[in-house]
Amino acid sequence: MTWHVDAEDLRAYARGELTAPRLWSADTHLMSCAQCRETLASVSDPVALDTGWERLDAELDVPRRGLFEALLVRLGVADHVARLLTATPVLRRSWLAAVVFLLLTTVGVVHTADSPTLFLALAPLLPLAGVALSYGPALDPTYEMAVVSPVHGFRLLMIRTVAVLAAGLGLNGLATLALPSYGLRALTWLLPALALTATGLALTPRLGPVLAPSLVGGAWIALLVATDRAGDGPLVPFTAAGQGVAAAVAALAVGLLFLVRDRFDVFHRSAV
Repeated sequence: MTWHVDAEDLRAYARGELTAPRLWSADTHLMSCAQCRETLASVSDPVALDTGWERLDAELDVPRRGLFEALLVRLGVADHVARLLTATPVLRRSWLAAVVFLLLTTVGVVHTADSPTLFLALAPLLPLAGVALSYGPALDPTYEMAVVSPVHGFRLLMIRTVAVLAAGLGLNGLATLALPSYGLRALTWLLPALALTATGLALTPRLGPVLAPSLVGGAWIALLVATDRAGDGPLVPFTAAGQGVAAAVAALAVGLLFLVRDRFDVFHRSAV
């Protein structure tokens, strides 16, 4: 090889000032000429070179945004909030697929047994479980990232709760459409679902993200078993009186949740 890149061109190349077509020639030549690469290294600013490598490493290490995360950012959601939402375990395809399968199976049983009781009993538990799995160091693999994020603990909880409820209640709503013969009775799961979720959240700062929803879910199952033995009609939670009680419990739980909102930051720090 008899031709080498001119030293002045190499200096311009190092500063990022070399223009085409000399830039193209220098790029091609440097790939096959060790001598010119050594010369380029000697005329390059080591500080600028290190800075460039650090910038490149940071760019390569940044995870690519998924479709859902990119959509949230485009809608105006802050980057760190969008990342926390898309990292929520129960918003992943595996959990959503499991919920869809469970709901389809339950709807099939309802059509076979000609009674919506099983679906009405199960539907309120799914949002409760989804919110429980989205919060707490024992269940959330991104908990440490959530703790150090610039978001108030209660606000983070509400952000994830709204996202999980939107997904869970949406899937429950679609399953309800498969039960048109039961009319409004097929929607009587909604108020109990809100009551269970709000109660579980309100008890979380005192009992923890595992015990609180577990006790609430157990109480719901115990209530259904107790009222199932009381007669042959619809279970008490799905009657007009039961719906009124569920609405009242939901309202009281939301009020209690608002009162204990500051305790979620204390719970965050003590759980780490």
